[in-house]
Amino acid sequence: MHILLTNDDGVFAPGLAALAQALNRLGEVTVLAPDRNWSAAGHVKTMHRPLRVWESKLASGEPALATDGSPADCIALAVLGLVQDPIDLVVSGINPFPNLGQDVTYSGTVTAAMEAIINGLPGIAFSLDAGEEKVQELAFESAAAHALQLTRQIMSKGLPNGIFLNVNIPYRPVGQLRGVQITHQGQRVYRDALVVRQDPRGRTYYWIGGDSPTGVRDPDTDFRALAEDYISITPLQLDLTAYNVKAELEGWNLGVS
Repeated sequence: MHILLTNDDGVFAPGLAALAQALNRLGEVTVLAPDRNWSAAGHVKTMHRPLRVWESKLASGEPALATDGSPADCIALAVLGLVQDPIDLVVSGINPFPNLGQDVTYSGTVTAAMEAIINGLPGIAFSLDAGEEKVQELAFESAAAHALQLTRQIMSKGLPNGIFLNVNIPYRPVGQLRGVQITHQGQRVYRDALVVRQDPRGRTYYWIGGDSPTGVRDPDTDFRALAEDYISITPLQLDLTAYNVKAELEGWNLGVS
């Protein structure tokens, strides 16, 4: 099996190195990751400037490829010919913090997996619910071990076409999790605030700040699963059509005078 591995935290992120070392047990792993942090960049594809790719190394010293493009660019570059060998699976992560609810539309980690299914490949995004821990102090070995086990099991079954998985793992040692739950997206509660400041030359600038977001812990949601020490696996697709509203809108006779 040939796995294309990327992330949104940059090629030197420890979560990427831990995941690469774990997935090497499944087969060939090609790492193509951004050269810098793209957190909360969303599903960005670079169309108006050239992209550069060069040889690099992971935090563990293993070889990798780096690019000045986005996580989605990493997948596009590889699939369009940069990586010669056929790719069987795209994996993204390990993100140091969770991607829950509406976060999936912002997350570079998750949108890399979105780009996979656009190109006809299965995709899995792995994130860690590290809470208030400092990124530089995180240990990713437990999450990487769970990611290895889940990837092996998922690929043995095969994902349906057009479906990718958003996996969030509690920050607990191996053996201290209660299991796995298949969940749906919960409701993220953002508490953003606009911070207005002035630079030394008196010019106004803006910063999107505020308190950390929370979430509604409804049953069967990703938020509830993590709160109860379960790994959350949410199957996602790119068809955002609200089918339950479609028939109602058709009944409005829009455009008819």
